[in-house]
Amino acid sequence: MKSLWFFDDVNLFKVLCPHKFKAYKADHDFDVYKKKDYIYFEEDSANKVYLIEKGKVKIGYYSEEGDEIVKAILTRGEIFGETAILGESKREEFAQSIDNSTSICPVGVNTMYDLMRNNQTFSLKIYKVIGFRLRKLERRLQLLLFKDAKTRLLEFLDELCAEYGYDCEKTGDKVIQHPYTQKDIACLIGTSRPTLNVLLNELKEERIIEFSRKEIRIHEKSA
Repeated sequence: MKSLWFFDDVNLFKVLCPHKFKAYKADHDFDVYKKKDYIYFEEDSANKVYLIEKGKVKIGYYSEEGDEIVKAILTRGEIFGETAILGESKREEFAQSIDNSTSICPVGVNTMYDLMRNNQTFSLKIYKVIGFRLRKLERRLQLLLFKDAKTRLLEFLDELCAEYGYDCEKTGDKVIQHPYTQKDIACLIGTSRPTLNVLLNELKEERIIEFSRKEIRIHEKSA
């Protein structure tokens, strides 16, 4: 399995967290958040980058009508708040814990600059993360604007397959073991949980997929 923000089989948390570096270890702590706690709000000062040690974090913003728009749901080993590196002074989104014990490694922007100056490989991985995330966000917004809910779900399953899927040798099916709840998936494709459940069952009746709490199996003939 390969998470979206794992590049070259390297967990960014393991590479970037300051507690791995002697110069920063003594002054470094982890922050712990409960479910629904906010790590930062829109308009907050953007002076840190964050790495997830464990748990899940929702990234999003609110529309003018007050509707919540979810941009991403991130899990262990992933990075967020990274646009602070590019000179963002205030947050344009919120970050919220959606697990009861989310542990975050905060890294000051100046510390990130020091690490990037001293390690070219480190720097390239950071920029790769930022570019990849921007491309994925653009694609997701296009889907939300121009595709119906079933098409959005099928596209999302393709993403999950690329990130978490593997081939089942016995059947030829694609097996996806993923970290998302149905509520997470519904948020990410811009629909309600009841609608998602209807769509999943439709795909099951059409013999396109089988699914359980943490696994989705895409049948070989529909892959």
